[in-house]
Amino acid sequence: MNEHSKLRDNDSHLQGTLAGKLAVVTGGSSGIGAACVRQLAVQGAQVVIGYNSGAQRAEEIRRTLPGSGHRCMQIPLVATDEGYPLDVLVKELGAQAGKVDILINSAGYTRRIPHRDLDSLDPSLFNEILLANAGGTFAITRALIPLLEESGDAVVVNISSVSAFTGAGSNIAYCASKAAVDVMTKSFARAFGKGIRFLCVSPASVDTDFVGGRNRDELEDKAAKTPLGRIVTPDDVATAALACISHLRTATGTHIVIDGGFTL
Repeated sequence: MNEHSKLRDNDSHLQGTLAGKLAVVTGGSSGIGAACVRQLAVQGAQVVIGYNSGAQRAEEIRRTLPGSGHRCMQIPLVATDEGYPLDVLVKELGAQAGKVDILINSAGYTRRIPHRDLDSLDPSLFNEILLANAGGTFAITRALIPLLEESGDAVVVNISSVSAFTGAGSNIAYCASKAAVDVMTKSFARAFGKGIRFLCVSPASVDTDFVGGRNRDELEDKAAKTPLGRIVTPDDVATAALACISHLRTATGTHIVIDGGFTL
């Protein structure tokens, strides 16, 4: 048995639906990403917890996960000119596992800016948000495509937002960046459909601290106006991502809306 097989089969005794799978989660040290990490591990996957500056949070999560073989790696949204650390990520995963079965692009960036406040959303900040959310997702996916193709049955789940098609969100640039992610998901699905499925999970406001200045009262007020009347939680989003991976076997290039009926 070679080293790749050892890593793939290391947790084959786990009974989850993802036993033997290797998953990479960006933004895995908090919020939606952390919820995805936990659910993937419970289902038997070995998980790479991607973080930007939350190394300590990522390590704390890793220590609590069931199974073995989980690891933390820095995966920022914007790569340097030298490509680090994406080149390092690909090289290390290629050497140790030889493939990636699941990629969840959960990392994101925004600021809360009223849409009429164009002075605060200057072109530089607009480009910064677009580069992080759309450009970062593209760069990470592009880097991992060869390892995803080695899986033969890989899935990429992009955590998007209803902001992509409602135009309502933390700021105009954020809405535009998520719309770019949605269309990019379709393009990837069309180009790489033989061995990789690509989907978006599109929540409304989620109960995290992702948007600065948003409090619990605001979330509850928004939820009360929806048909289901409940706040979307990180676990709701993670469960939808797992459904994309394990159950929606003939779905690709589309988005799964989990907004409690907010967009109705």
